[in-house]
Amino acid sequence: MERLDGGSAAPAHLRGGVVALGNFDGFHRGHQAVVGRAIDRARADGRPALVATFDPHPVRFFQPDAPPFRLTTLDQRQRLFGEAGADAMIVFHFDAALAGLSAEAFVAERLVDLFGVAGVVTGEDFTFGRKRSGNAAVLAELATRHGFFAEAVAPVSLDGEPVSSSRIRDALQAGDCAEVARLLTRPFAIEGIVQHGDKLGRTIGYPTANIDLDRYLRPKYGVYAVRGRLPDGRMVDGAANLGVRPSFDPPKELLEPYFFDFSGDLYGQTIEVELHAWLRGEEKFDSLDALTAQIDADCLEARRVLAA
Repeated sequence: MERLDGGSAAPAHLRGGVVALGNFDGFHRGHQAVVGRAIDRARADGRPALVATFDPHPVRFFQPDAPPFRLTTLDQRQRLFGEAGADAMIVFHFDAALAGLSAEAFVAERLVDLFGVAGVVTGEDFTFGRKRSGNAAVLAELATRHGFFAEAVAPVSLDGEPVSSSRIRDALQAGDCAEVARLLTRPFAIEGIVQHGDKLGRTIGYPTANIDLDRYLRPKYGVYAVRGRLPDGRMVDGAANLGVRPSFDPPKELLEPYFFDFSGDLYGQTIEVELHAWLRGEEKFDSLDALTAQIDADCLEARRVLAA
């Protein structure tokens, strides 16, 4: 699956496509409906199917000091879009120039001139253009003027409420992994490069693959049952601490998965860790023996949960 720069002209074989347009952070059920509709329209017309996203997230541009809230990286989104059937991902770099474009200029200069779109599919609540001056109705009007179709997809609801990124963030901060997976259609996953730590885990028989949380939303701190996707594609079960490690000084915020029945060097490699169940909150232990005994119990519980 190709990744295209939203500020450059599309290659010839990807012009004239149908574009799903949105941020799609998290790629939850509602996003999947929009992208799925765009792919269906593209396939029916024999055209390329593209998914356009924004990076950084517009909120990060306008509020650079906002707490971390991201649900997916660009790499994760590209993989998810490809698995859904898209041919390419367009990344619109959200900077001052893009933020200053009117809705009409965005359509004419980016969608029409650079990509020659045949159609655009969005969610009904999608907004775009300077000061959010564009919406689904404005896009439909501009589409008619520029000779492509525009379609808006209704929100997807579960339990009488729309599926949204905000709803997912609330569930993550409550440690409700089952609800998160229901809204996403898969477990929430954190991807990152394995970094060197203090290597204390290996001295007590539990070596961990430490990952910086970077700009991801912070789920509820604690111990989780997890599954890891290794660089070679293998999936391995494990248990992980996510938080600041209150038993150690100084505190350091990390995701620290220990993978069962795995032996190998992952330093410097990118892995993805799925959060399957929150087991308990973080605790401070007075001794390594007490910490080790608790990790023993955590791993047994994680194995039980993952086996189920």
